[in-house]
Amino acid sequence: MAPIAKAALAELIGTFTLTFIGAGSGAAATAASAPGLTATNAPGLVVAAFAHGVALMIIIYTWGTVSGAHVNPAVTLGACIGGKIPFGKCILYWIAQFAGAIAAAYLLLYLVGLDGVKEGQTLGSWTKNADQIDAVRTIILEAVLTFFLVAAVYSCGVFNLFGNAVGLAIGFVLTADILCGGPYTGASMNPARSFGPFLAAGNLGPFWLYVVGPAIGGIVAGLLQAFVIGEGKRE
Repeated sequence: MAPIAKAALAELIGTFTLTFIGAGSGAAATAASAPGLTATNAPGLVVAAFAHGVALMIIIYTWGTVSGAHVNPAVTLGACIGGKIPFGKCILYWIAQFAGAIAAAYLLLYLVGLDGVKEGQTLGSWTKNADQIDAVRTIILEAVLTFFLVAAVYSCGVFNLFGNAVGLAIGFVLTADILCGGPYTGASMNPARSFGPFLAAGNLGPFWLYVVGPAIGGIVAGLLQAFVIGEGKRE
């Protein structure tokens, strides 16, 4: 198999893993909680945050040497903007990432049903009610959280400043982001991760918010890290 095909397959499997574990943890946390407790409350939030973080850490150590383990269109966009991957490869990664997320969401739909998939959506108090979506604050928070994530990917992954700790570091950034922003927006930072469950649940209305916000954060982080800060030097 050609290296580019291996990389695309790694991105597909990695994004499948992140979506399946991430969305599945939301469904599981709700199913295991007391009646009326949703996955955006404290216990479910912690479960979802650590499930995503650990899943990403495993993905990085498993597939990082094959594709870089972006598993996130916003991360790929940030890498492309910073000149770290060509645009053609960026498009291929996006296709693979969305395909993996869709496959994971529909498998979950079969396994846990529509209600379970709905609990696995990246929604928070600002986006759950279709008639009262707070678009501006959602986009800003998603952009900020994605900036943190992509900046960490550059420092730990692209520039490889922390050696074997790369997976642990990036995984914990994702966990911290979800603990911070999960109750408000679902803390997606990942258009593919959002799209799969949204599609399976028949709820594509808020999806654009989870494209615009992460795209802004990815672009800003990519430009800043690649062209302003660079690899840096340890004093």
